[in-house]
Amino acid sequence: MSLTDTQIKSIKFEDKAIKLSDGKGLYLLVNKTGKYFRYNYRYAGKQKTLALGVYPETSLKKARERLDEARKLLADGIDPSEAKKNFKLGLLDSAENSFEKVAKDWHIRQTPKWTPGHCAAVWRKLEKDVLPWLGNKPINTITPKEMLLVLRRIEARGKHETAHKTKQVCSQIFTYAIIEGKVERNPCSDLQGALTPVVNNNYPTITNPKEVGTLLQLIDEYKGSHIVRYALKLAPLVFVRPGELRQAEWSEIDLEKKLWKIPGEKMKMKTPHLVPLSTQAIAILKEIYPLTSKSRYVFHSERTFDRPMSDNTLNAALRKIGYSKDEMVAHGFRAMASTLLHENKWNTEYIERQLAHSERNKVKAAYNHAEYLEERTKMMQWWADYLDGLKKK
Repeated sequence: MSLTDTQIKSIKFEDKAIKLSDGKGLYLLVNKTGKYFRYNYRYAGKQKTLALGVYPETSLKKARERLDEARKLLADGIDPSEAKKNFKLGLLDSAENSFEKVAKDWHIRQTPKWTPGHCAAVWRKLEKDVLPWLGNKPINTITPKEMLLVLRRIEARGKHETAHKTKQVCSQIFTYAIIEGKVERNPCSDLQGALTPVVNNNYPTITNPKEVGTLLQLIDEYKGSHIVRYALKLAPLVFVRPGELRQAEWSEIDLEKKLWKIPGEKMKMKTPHLVPLSTQAIAILKEIYPLTSKSRYVFHSERTFDRPMSDNTLNAALRKIGYSKDEMVAHGFRAMASTLLHENKWNTEYIERQLAHSERNKVKAAYNHAEYLEERTKMMQWWADYLDGLKKK
């Protein structure tokens, strides 16, 4: 039979200690010094007892909450007594300050700053490479050695760049934990130089005009899905990031004004972006309109109207027409445009603004999405005509 607050309040010590059970191993111990909540459990084959608080400072409700946290730790293979000892705080606080819980809090705070795709990708990496080993550990008990072991597992798969990015993410989580008063230092700080150096390469692209012409011809001859073919044809004309292209919505595109307005939440830097549409881009969009206009997405998934095409679709199409991942990727259309526009003496500021490269001044960034719009419109039409010329050579 479960305990009640009235029962606990009225019980008094007389001549010997009393134990009153509440169930699931929780009981109240009453002796001459006071009333104590205790939890009996078994760990590694041994009977153990965990102190959950002293009544009335700790209520029956709070004791039951701490019991639930202790049972969760046991289910995850963690000894609640050791977790409490290591953390030097209450049991509930120990569970609340696991690496996974702190990482979730940090991730939630970053969400407004990131695109949905980037937000999901960061959490997927944590779930895959970090949380299985560190997720249940109190964050203030994690050592540099344990952190390094996690990163070395990633390196062992040959993913050196991923290891560096994971270290950077974990470092941000520990920095957040320091600010929140949950840890005193960042174990990632001790790992300077511990990982294999990574040589940063730009996205593979094609910038030789003749080879660009060949690529455009092969795109026109693509034999796969109509939706994918139209997306491939539009990609070099608008040179937005692949995620921005595949998530394009009909509501964002004004065919009469020849303008695509990408909302800030879809952009890497969370600021809106304008893409002037050339005559050639408009023609492609008008061709695909009868095919996908019933969906919100211009390039919807082959399986459902409710989702955009998957993030690897365009790269897979490039592989299908004969380009390896070391020769050309969907993101490479941006470098292609940047290189050739610069070579043809277009103003760097027009090009950078059209590429939506980050603006360090966030106040300025909020207002400059329309900057140089007239000049950029001329540049985008010139670019489309230039590509047509390369394709005919």
